[in-house]
Amino acid sequence: MIKVYPAIIHEEDGYWVEFPDLIGCNSFGETLEETIDNAQEALGLYLINLVESRQSFPVATEISKITPADSATVSYIYTDVDKYRRNNKSVKKTVSLPAWLADAAEANYLSLSKILQDGIKAKLGLV
Repeated sequence: MIKVYPAIIHEEDGYWVEFPDLIGCNSFGETLEETIDNAQEALGLYLINLVESRQSFPVATEISKITPADSATVSYIYTDVDKYRRNNKSVKKTVSLPAWLADAAEANYLSLSKILQDGIKAKLGLV
C-alpha cells in the first residue's frame, strides 16, 4: 500500500524532515538522498504502527496549503507501508512446563500460546 504525505525539508548542518500531518514523525540525514531515504522509512514505520494499533491514517494536507519557514522546502514523500509490516505468520515452538502447571492451565482453559506471546511482548517492552 503506497501512501504519500507532504514533508517539510530543512537544511541545517545536513538535512532534516518533518511531516506536518504526523505528530512526532521526522527524520534526518547528511545528504539530501540519505534524508529522503530515511524519511520514507520513518513514514513507513509511523504508518504501520497506526495500522497495527488499529488507528486510521491522518488526512494528508494539500502541499499548496503548507507554508514552510525560512528556506525550507515542501515536497511529497511516499512509502510502501507493506514493506514495514511485521511478519505475523505463526510459527510452532516447543516449550517445556512442569506437568502440574500445564494441567492447571488446561483446567482453567488458558491459552498457553497467548500467555507466551503476551509475556514475550511485555519482556521486550512491546505492549
